[in-house]
Amino acid sequence: MFAPFAFLANVASEALLLVASAAPVAPTQIPLDAARSTAQGYSRFYDVQAHRGGRGNTVENTLPSFAWGLIDGASTLELDNGITKDGYVVVWHDEEITPAKCKDTQPAFPGDPDFPYVGKYIANLTLAQLRTIDCGSKRQYGYPMQLTFPGTRISTMQEVFDFVQCADPAHQVLWNIESKIDARYPNRTLGVDDFVTRQYELFSRSPYKRSITYQSFDWRTLVAMKELDPSIPTSALIEDETAFNPDNSTSPWLAGLRLDSFPGPSISRQVAQAAHSIRADVLSPAASASETPVPDPEMEGYVPFTTREMIEHAQRLGLKVKPWTVNRLNIVEQLLDWNVDGIITDYPNHVRRLAKHRGLPVAPKYPKQRVLSCLEEHLAKQLLHV
Repeated sequence: MFAPFAFLANVASEALLLVASAAPVAPTQIPLDAARSTAQGYSRFYDVQAHRGGRGNTVENTLPSFAWGLIDGASTLELDNGITKDGYVVVWHDEEITPAKCKDTQPAFPGDPDFPYVGKYIANLTLAQLRTIDCGSKRQYGYPMQLTFPGTRISTMQEVFDFVQCADPAHQVLWNIESKIDARYPNRTLGVDDFVTRQYELFSRSPYKRSITYQSFDWRTLVAMKELDPSIPTSALIEDETAFNPDNSTSPWLAGLRLDSFPGPSISRQVAQAAHSIRADVLSPAASASETPVPDPEMEGYVPFTTREMIEHAQRLGLKVKPWTVNRLNIVEQLLDWNVDGIITDYPNHVRRLAKHRGLPVAPKYPKQRVLSCLEEHLAKQLLHV
């Protein structure tokens, strides 16, 4: 059915088996059953987050990407949520179904006037329509080593929870879940209340509730989630393009805040103070500035958005700092030198390796055989609903 599963019968488990043990173990070998809560479990490891499941390695925001995020030893699965026309919370990054990532197969029912669906907004399509779209066949040009899984469908958030619970029965992995709402164009997605209410309903009945951080560029959703449940950690995403408007008007992304209303002496401190003012638990800034002329700090002229001053000031205010999306080890090393609390990356395997090389405690890898067996089972379940 799926070519990548042909080797399942021959694949060996990882040497590290995630089972309980009474014997003392090193920090990188803590068995899963010894760490059932985030206070005792994966939060003790350096936070290597698999961005969209690890899109450098596997087609993004799909069950296969989350499977390989677990196999590669990510401590946190980072992902995005949209909401369909009929109110389902689905895991997808873009506001629309992009032709570079997905292709149509057939209409949800004969004569569907909405078909073809590729190119249309998630908010204007039903779950049944989304179910027909193949989002696993196209390798992204920017990720030439990306593993494809032809036929893979967009998943609901509940399906992702169910799959990961199969692979992670002790509920150890952490989650960083983003509301994908566009503050500039309210007609492209559902609104703040819809996102917060529907996502919280799923979070609250999930065994992973205590393991979820809720993130967004649209800080209105963070404020609303804190008002609904102050116990849920929130993460304030920001980059220079959401921090400022070119005409110096108030950015629509920051819940009515203006960075220049906070005391200086720098933008770095103002960003940290703004995130603190909305009771965010994490500041998640872009690692690099959008206008940087070169991509690497070893190159002359590199411009970071995340600075040492920003990190230190945010941490003094009680926030953790976890920059995104960090795909160059020179930037990872710079950020580690500046003592960031975590790294969001498309390549969790490589960042984990570097963190371990520098002596940081890293999360254990999940047994490959178990994860891929669960993946095959849950992909098959998903296709039954197509």
